[in-house]
Amino acid sequence: MTTLKNDRFLRALMREPVDVTPVWMMRQAGRYLPEYRATRADAGDFLSLCKNADFACEVTLQPLRRYELDAAILFSDILTVPDAMGLGLYFETGEGPKFERPVRTESDVAELRVPDMNDDLGYVMNAVSTIRNALNGDVPLIGFSGSPWTLATYMIEGGSSKDFRHIKAMMYKTPELLHQVLSVLADSVTQYLNAQIAAGAQAVQIFDTWGGALSGPCYDAFSLQYMQRIVQGLTKEAEGRRVPAIMFTKNGGQWLERMAATGADALGLDWTTEIGHARARVGDKVALQGNMDPSVLYADASQIEAEVGRILADFGANDGHVFNLGHGIHQFVDPESAKIFVDAVHEQSAQYHAHR
Repeated sequence: MTTLKNDRFLRALMREPVDVTPVWMMRQAGRYLPEYRATRADAGDFLSLCKNADFACEVTLQPLRRYELDAAILFSDILTVPDAMGLGLYFETGEGPKFERPVRTESDVAELRVPDMNDDLGYVMNAVSTIRNALNGDVPLIGFSGSPWTLATYMIEGGSSKDFRHIKAMMYKTPELLHQVLSVLADSVTQYLNAQIAAGAQAVQIFDTWGGALSGPCYDAFSLQYMQRIVQGLTKEAEGRRVPAIMFTKNGGQWLERMAATGADALGLDWTTEIGHARARVGDKVALQGNMDPSVLYADASQIEAEVGRILADFGANDGHVFNLGHGIHQFVDPESAKIFVDAVHEQSAQYHAHR
């Protein structure tokens, strides 16, 4: 494999010294970029974009051509795993993802199987290897998956949900049935992320988008324990260096101590938790990733730069910070605002890493 020219993202995840704070953006390849919209139109639809390695590679690289980002992230979707389980994933314009065959009954659950990573999800691994080759060692490549709980919400609800009526009914009425679903998903995600690592991913992130919808005890039982199982089953080293694992539960700031005890190398934060407070709570157990409100990118340059400065100062002169947004970049953001953000992180963070 090609020698990595910029490894500050990986070094920060391992809480090692860096020259400036590394930065990337969740959904950095996305609808806010006109070149992404053009490539998606060429592909025909979103799933075709994901399943064609050349298209997936192109949109992964697009933000790196505009910005001095410190990592690339595989262009894919969190619902590739349930799609590979044969649930009939499709996208309704303006309504998001839907499944033709939701998982609601005992017989539905009994039919779930761990997908074959080469046959059912080989297109993802092909995309990983294609992107990794195209990067030519410029920056590391991040692989990812949805968490078992988050994937289960879509599978059981049949799509997006505001009240999680079906999955929470299953959780309280027949918890053993939901645990069966989550167990299959935990095995699937573990194999999925390990296959991405084998194909060339140099770090992985677990997106627990809907974990924050749970009570504390239910979060432990139905989300966190399955993410911990995944982290413990991940390939820890490849190409002679650690493959860090990032765990991100949106609206999960109240559970950071429990998350830090899972064995994950880093925790993602949304903007509702102050990063300085988070660091005081977890100490040097994990690195922290985050956590500017994506809506700040609607502001003018001086306000964007000021918010970057505030978050950097809150974290302070310590190792183990990867700067990111607190969730995905919004589709209506001006691409120039994203450049202001990325440049501000590098320019303002150097002072916190000097003389160390």
